[in-house]
Amino acid sequence: MPSEPIEAQFSFRHPVISSEREEEFRTLEIENLDSTQLVRKISHKHPDDVTIVVNGTPLHRPTTLHDLEEIHEKEGYHIVKFEKGTGEDPREWNGAKKWYITGTTSLLCLAVAVGSSIVTGDMTGPTKTLGIQQEITNLTVTCFVMGFGIGPLFMAPLSEVVGRRPIYCVSMFFYFIFTLPSALAKNAATLVVGRMLAGLAASAPMCNVGGSIADVWAVEERGVPMAVFSGTLFIGPCLGPMVAGWIGMYAGWRWIYWVLFIFVGISFAGTLFIPESLAPVLLRRKAEALRKSTGDDKYRTLEELEKLPFNETLKIALIRPFLMLVQEPIVIFMSCYLSFVYSLLYLLFFAFPIAFLEIRGFSEGMTGITFISIMLGILFAGLFLPMQERYYAKVTANGSFPEARLYPMMVGAFVMPAALFMFAFTGAYFWVHWIAVCISGFLFGFAMILLYVSANSYIIDSYSDYAASAMAAKTFMRSEIGAMVPLFVTQMFHHMGFQWAGLLLALTALAIAPIPFIFYRYGERIRSSSKRATQLKRDAGLVKV
Repeated sequence: MPSEPIEAQFSFRHPVISSEREEEFRTLEIENLDSTQLVRKISHKHPDDVTIVVNGTPLHRPTTLHDLEEIHEKEGYHIVKFEKGTGEDPREWNGAKKWYITGTTSLLCLAVAVGSSIVTGDMTGPTKTLGIQQEITNLTVTCFVMGFGIGPLFMAPLSEVVGRRPIYCVSMFFYFIFTLPSALAKNAATLVVGRMLAGLAASAPMCNVGGSIADVWAVEERGVPMAVFSGTLFIGPCLGPMVAGWIGMYAGWRWIYWVLFIFVGISFAGTLFIPESLAPVLLRRKAEALRKSTGDDKYRTLEELEKLPFNETLKIALIRPFLMLVQEPIVIFMSCYLSFVYSLLYLLFFAFPIAFLEIRGFSEGMTGITFISIMLGILFAGLFLPMQERYYAKVTANGSFPEARLYPMMVGAFVMPAALFMFAFTGAYFWVHWIAVCISGFLFGFAMILLYVSANSYIIDSYSDYAASAMAAKTFMRSEIGAMVPLFVTQMFHHMGFQWAGLLLALTALAIAPIPFIFYRYGERIRSSSKRATQLKRDAGLVKV
């Protein structure tokens, strides 16, 4: 649980789970346990008994962490926990320390987000300098995005073993090192392979930074830190081409990589001073110190007594997401929807230069500035979300249900095709004022956030015990499909014609727009047929507003 992909860490003021369930999840997080394996050892030892016997004392089969602790205490173990008021728990650290962790780790995500798109500031430079085909140069985006889609499947479980800080240090160090070959590249292979390795190395922040923020901030305090963090995720990709356009125009494409190299180096230096915040690691250190100072080997954390072996954890991390991707309709359709939206973001990194650079004759620098329109849409959507939270609170006044998270998605499902229709019919003609294209970018950014946050929260609420696997499945599919876009987008707009290519995208967005409405209507029935999904009922929670 502690190392869920970043989107699984978005928190809301009105969670589906009760306050008692939230505390249970917090304890599971501290102990690095999965609630679906809470009684794994006991069930294996006593598969049929209603009660178990420990040292001659009959005990009921454990259904809570307290029951599990009681069993191990009867076995003679001393369960090591955080002592309240001592500052051992990261959530008791002072505000300055918490904000240092929040700021530094958010900077890591910004370095990754910017790194994925900054090279689009000058995509023709490497083609001319190295004498390669444009499709090979476009692979610098594809390979990087593919890398940070695959990496979390390994980085997330590994961080549970060694902690967040070592993973950040190693990840950002190799991201730093593997950015250098691209800056110095004398041939296509060096350029592309360097980007692939950099993408794989950069994947650690994508699956751990949200967890770092959740480590130190309580749920009720997490709103602003999460807003800072999530802003880097969505604004970062737009910031890349905005800055790189000027760099490429005045200093050349290699300096785009040099600037990224310097930025990643600064981010890496920050990781050297980040304190470890992962609760299971801190508890293990405390237990080891107690065993050493007392000579009593019975001091153990609940994680040490119950945790799955690493090979099993890795197996779950690698297999369960793909099983859910083919077995769970909610995961399948929401992943497809978000993959399309994510693909559109990277598509615009190539389509905006066509609309402004080729059709309207803008410079590379001014073309990069037009991405501010998407960023403004993202920021405006951020202001809209608190209204949604208040509406959600009204709708679920009598009890929560996951489908209540879909209201923003139902709005975004119609704003998105409207933005794409506008982009298709304004971007294609030089005599249409450039502001019209920027308005379509604003609407796209607005719709993207509504769709993303709503769909992510719906997946998390629908699979609370399996949220990490569900989000890993979605993240993998989203990244791999999004990575394919640079390989065909330029040909698509040139050969089909700008208007018809944009129209195809708009019609596709319109065709999938009913998905949130279908799940709002039939989501409860779909969840009831799944063994992994939550079984919360809408009828108990729905009220008229």
